[in-house]
Amino acid sequence: MNYKIFSIIFFIILTSCTESKNISYTKKFINYENKGFALIYDDKLYKKKFINEKLNDRSLLIFNSYLDYETPVKITNLLNGKYLVAKVGKNAKYPFFYNSVISKRIAENLNIDSNEPYIEIKTLNQENSFIISKAVTFEEEKVVANKVPVEGIEIKNISTNAASAKSIKATNKNNKDFIYIIRIADLYFEDSANILKERLKNEYNISHVKIKKMSKNNYRVYKGPFYNLDSIKSEYSDIIKLNFENIEIIKLWKDQFYF
Repeated sequence: MNYKIFSIIFFIILTSCTESKNISYTKKFINYENKGFALIYDDKLYKKKFINEKLNDRSLLIFNSYLDYETPVKITNLLNGKYLVAKVGKNAKYPFFYNSVISKRIAENLNIDSNEPYIEIKTLNQENSFIISKAVTFEEEKVVANKVPVEGIEIKNISTNAASAKSIKATNKNNKDFIYIIRIADLYFEDSANILKERLKNEYNISHVKIKKMSKNNYRVYKGPFYNLDSIKSEYSDIIKLNFENIEIIKLWKDQFYF
């Protein structure tokens, strides 16, 4: 029996705001979304072996270590709300801190700031709806929380899209008004979140992990706040070694942060 809690985000298939290609959705791809920092491709990175595959500057392709070749994805610049549709290219190796490698064309079309290339990746499928199974119990989730590495423990609240939209519109605020958190997992039961928090501390020496009740049945396990990319990288490298499947870096206004 599979005790994972699957998150499937409901959204309509969107076309690119800059260029629309005919992308086939006949093949069913996994449902995936992730917020984090992109690495903008440059040939120098390939020559210095930071990346092991070349990426055409004018392509609408990305590298992503989690998604299959030719998976259609929506790429959104979370600092200005611009987005386009691209595809996943070859399976490439690149520094684990980044959630993807994107072409220069994508970066230019979305006006991505090379100093803060904060993006969201979403797969595009015909069916992206989410239903929490009524059979899920605390005992089942506890089994998952007691397993580290943890894969895909998350409950997505569709209402959070409104909060994301709010943060996108706040582009005129100074960077000092923002902080980052590392979202480790969203869990259905508070006890599950506490178990995970204690295991991270006692068995893996990852301290200062926090829990925030996001809604009635959504408890977020996270680290933060962080005020710059260097501090995020240091903590992220410790957490990623545990092979969590979908860690996210989330940017918040300071007055939105859950102290």
